[in-house]
Amino acid sequence: MTTLDDRRASGRRPADRRARVRRGSLIAAALASTALLVTPAPAAHADSGPGAPADTTPPVKIDAKDPDLRLPGSAKLAPGRVLDIKSVVETDDGDERREDTNAKVKFALQAEVLFEKDSSKLGGEANARIRAIAQEIEKQNATSVRVFGFTDDLGSALHGLKLSKERANAVQHALSANLDSSVQYQIRGYGEQYPIADNSTEEGRKKNRRVEVSFARSG
Repeated sequence: MTTLDDRRASGRRPADRRARVRRGSLIAAALASTALLVTPAPAAHADSGPGAPADTTPPVKIDAKDPDLRLPGSAKLAPGRVLDIKSVVETDDGDERREDTNAKVKFALQAEVLFEKDSSKLGGEANARIRAIAQEIEKQNATSVRVFGFTDDLGSALHGLKLSKERANAVQHALSANLDSSVQYQIRGYGEQYPIADNSTEEGRKKNRRVEVSFARSG
């Protein structure tokens, strides 16, 4: 026998099932929306790199008649020039250094390669080194050569000036024996002036004891 309570319970079941289905659908939709929100963005990538397409954006047009681009008054642009680029080559032991620029060539020979200690008399190896420099002077068709002598800062400044000038003279005499008599020379002895290294170390003083030979390039 079916009671009133049973009928009430059976009457509620279909409605309850429909409510539960609707609630389940709403929860699923909410979860799906949340999943869309937390989906990770694609990894970032560079806009350019090897193999990337070239930038085809047209360049900005410049109005040559724009008054803001004109020089004031009678001013003129400076003439164009080629930047002076220096190339430096030094032997592993530092005995010889060569500097090349657009305008000139300069050799720096350490005094120990050319002379005995505290002497201006050329040693046996010196002549071969000086002949090689003379060949480069001929190659460049140089007609004027500078020969400058330098010392370290040991001893008196007066002695350094005298010794550096005597050494420059000795190198010039050796050069003239290998070059045409029309070549002119500028000879200077600067002593301890114009150091190229630190005089507080023996390695630095060795670099400063030198004779430099420089001349113009032919082009």
